[in-house]
Amino acid sequence: KERKENLKNAFAVRHSDKIKNKRIILIDDVSTTGATFDECARVLKSAGAAEVSAISAARVCQFE
Repeated sequence: KERKENLKNAFAVRHSDKIKNKRIILIDDVSTTGATFDECARVLKSAGAAEVSAISAARVCQFE
């Protein structure tokens, strides 16, 4: 929850005409909470992207 709050309004689209109706893939080396992907996707969709997908090379897992 904290991570999501920290990323709120951290990203912006400067040229929405370049992504309007486009399919976009976000790529990151490591995904921890997924909050970065979530916020980026939210901003891109709000700017007109038709579809946003995400992929990472690794996912952080927490074992108890």
